[in-house]
Amino acid sequence: QLQLVETGGGLVHPGGSLRLSCATSASTFGYYGMFWYRQAPGKEREWVATISAAGNWTNYDNSVKGRFTISRDNIKSTGYLQMNDLKPEDTAVYYCNWLQYWGQGTQVTVSS
Repeated sequence: QLQLVETGGGLVHPGGSLRLSCATSASTFGYYGMFWYRQAPGKEREWVATISAAGNWTNYDNSVKGRFTISRDNIKSTGYLQMNDLKPEDTAVYYCNWLQYWGQGTQVTVSS
């Protein structure tokens, strides 16, 4: 059973940074784009960022543009989400998505 394993969440003060990782064993990881989503308490899951298969095209929700950076290492079959200048409204469970597969989610809490 293929899995996406997320790491890197935690508690951070406003203005701080975190880097999320999403690792898989899939040998075809580099053939397809991947996505990051998040779900805040009491809200629906929302799209955050997209990266193309080769990593040469990215797109972001306006709420994170300029603060978050999505990237990937196809040799390691791992995707990343670098989050800078975090705000309390970024507090959510973050999920990576690749094809029909989802990570288990990692909690990001931004609080003073």
